[in-house]
Amino acid sequence: MNLSRIIEHWAGMAPAKVAVRCAGDDMTYAELWRRTLVATDGLAARGVRYGDRVAWLGLNHPDFLAFLMACARLGAIAVPLNFRLAALELAGVLDHAEAALFFADPPMRALAEAVVATSRIPLAESESLFNEGQSAAAECAGSDDDPVMLVYTSGTTGRPKGAVHTQANLLWNIAAATASQDITSRDRLLMALPMFHVGGLNIQTLPVLNAGGTVILHPRFDPGAWLNDLARERPTLSLLVPATIRAVQDHPDWPVTDMSSLRFINAGSSTVPLSMIQAFHARGVPVGQVYGATETGPVSIVLRAEDAFTHEGSTGKPALHVEARLVGPDGKDVAIDQPGEIWLRGKNVAAGYWKDPANPAFKDGWFRSGDLARVDADGFYWVVGRSKDMIISGGENIYPAELENVLADCPDIVESAVIGRADDKWGEMAVAVVVPKPGSTLDAERVKALFEGRLARYKHPREVVFAETLPKTALGKVQKDVLKERLAGV
Repeated sequence: MNLSRIIEHWAGMAPAKVAVRCAGDDMTYAELWRRTLVATDGLAARGVRYGDRVAWLGLNHPDFLAFLMACARLGAIAVPLNFRLAALELAGVLDHAEAALFFADPPMRALAEAVVATSRIPLAESESLFNEGQSAAAECAGSDDDPVMLVYTSGTTGRPKGAVHTQANLLWNIAAATASQDITSRDRLLMALPMFHVGGLNIQTLPVLNAGGTVILHPRFDPGAWLNDLARERPTLSLLVPATIRAVQDHPDWPVTDMSSLRFINAGSSTVPLSMIQAFHARGVPVGQVYGATETGPVSIVLRAEDAFTHEGSTGKPALHVEARLVGPDGKDVAIDQPGEIWLRGKNVAAGYWKDPANPAFKDGWFRSGDLARVDADGFYWVVGRSKDMIISGGENIYPAELENVLADCPDIVESAVIGRADDKWGEMAVAVVVPKPGSTLDAERVKALFEGRLARYKHPREVVFAETLPKTALGKVQKDVLKERLAGV
């Protein structure tokens, strides 16, 4: 089985059906398959062969999907690049991947040229890949076991690592995503998250295409455009992360937008504040959740739509064909309702890290996530944070996610993060970093008062720091290591 058979199948079964609608243009399954074949020949004509890494720098566009499928046909490895990185960072990714070449779309031309100035990797225009008449008689050489995508982690700590995903990894992830979301050919997906990340590509986009549905693709996220297409295009599914949920719910069109077409919204990337979930629930839209990582495809633990209203804040249960464990510091599984590190095993899990086969995150078939969760008596998982972010104050464990949920309920706070800081008396203390709403009169004492009666006193932040913005990854995760560095001298 080759990943590209997804498009080939529907090009034969429903050739005139719209596969992707992007920026007002429709691309049918037949057209997407034709562009896949042209791109396959285009890559081959440029000397790309089995096992070569080929990078792509661009906004969301159906041509990226054709490029990915072309790589699958050749047995080459696609390297989607995060366009929010600096040129020097992108050059580091290209060099680490030892890419044969990379493509950039027109909006990314200036950034791409800056990358070329610091990297040996040759650059080509993305549009040139789809020129007719460049046939090199390319054969379909890729198969299930072949790596097809090298995805570099968001880089919340240290240098980004490249997760190696095989075609089988993606196909098994599609199976898990389809089962957890009941995806069918009748689904219409509104996707605005970047496809250079496994979240934007693999949670819903590839599963909907696999089912023969239609993807309404936005080049990049804009809350007004998302709400507009929600009303106009009548999608049944969409995917958001906390940062984009906040932007949508703060938009003036939020109260008046018709959301009745949605079966549910899926949320992922990081812990979603309850207030954000409940705002959708108040509109009658269930909010499912997907827990996972770049290394796991990412569909690993899922909250189905039918459980959304009764288990608000839970990330659900292990997905189809995925095993999960919660492991304590002693290497043993923890008891019910006790926090432990999430370990995951399944055929959706990456083959490992590029050039780092001995990395301890992958051991005995398990991926050790570094995230902490508890599981209740009914088997539902509740993520409490990253093990490295846990604060130990006076011998007690404090999980920042608990405090961040409280802060998220305050209407005068745009966003916040809780980090630990060394303290002579307590070992560590919790520090709340808060971005106040413009024009608010928020002060430290009022922030501290938010926790009264809601959390045990030892969990309360002992210090409040106000900031204009928080450093984030491309998917809106707060970079807490960067934040700690910034506050080290405060």
